[in-house]
Amino acid sequence: MPPPAEPVDAQGDWREVEAALGLELPADFKTLIERYGRGQFVDLITPLTPFGAHDLLIQCAQRLLDRERSFREKYPDECPYPFYPEPGGLLEWAGTDNGDSLCWLTEGEPDGWRVVVWNPRSVAYDASDVGAVEFLYGWLSGRIATPILPGEVEPSPWFEPFREREHVYVKLSEGELPYHDRLRILRDALAPTADRGCYSDEDGERQDHFAATDLGWSLTYETVYGHQIRVAFPPEDGERARVTLFDAARRMGCRVLSAATRLGEPVWT
Repeated sequence: MPPPAEPVDAQGDWREVEAALGLELPADFKTLIERYGRGQFVDLITPLTPFGAHDLLIQCAQRLLDRERSFREKYPDECPYPFYPEPGGLLEWAGTDNGDSLCWLTEGEPDGWRVVVWNPRSVAYDASDVGAVEFLYGWLSGRIATPILPGEVEPSPWFEPFREREHVYVKLSEGELPYHDRLRILRDALAPTADRGCYSDEDGERQDHFAATDLGWSLTYETVYGHQIRVAFPPEDGERARVTLFDAARRMGCRVLSAATRLGEPVWT
């Protein structure tokens, strides 16, 4: 996965970051941030850069213990690890879109810190005897598995640099064409595109994720949560997205029932 030519929020003073944390950080993580910056691997894992307007690593570190304190007091047996800033505590270095945390167990020298994947919702932990970059590389390549992250490995993994995007949900009527024909028409309207994974449930409902690579848009076409197109695009592309998707829906044999933000606010008619 080539790093972006101009990574977002990738440069800053690591000495200031480490002074604020009271910890030295692993060298591999610093290199990861400097090369890739702010963004996501395979639309799932977001390393926490400490630079830029949001200083994500420091924000997460400062909140972690307070966030978990009351749960640990009530269910101590469910919390096998201390939390930063406690000695040797878990310190989050990446998060996932599923709400999981990728943490270091901050015992010993920083370059020897182990990764613990943590699902706070089910109170599940899974430790690996590797550092952050080795874990990330291992999981993306299928060499490392954990029950907490998705088990399917993308054949051609990617990194998407952060960009401000609008998110719109376009709900569609049913059409006479088969699902795969509708998907092909949609992707042809946005070509060139690149696969970003797919999912089907036991009832035969599907999700297909893909990117419109020249446009910088991310899309999901699905029937899992109703028949809809989900699209994320730079704010300046709003009118182009509306025209393109409405025309594609017509050729798919479908009517646009609504187009709204994630909060349900109508945006297109």
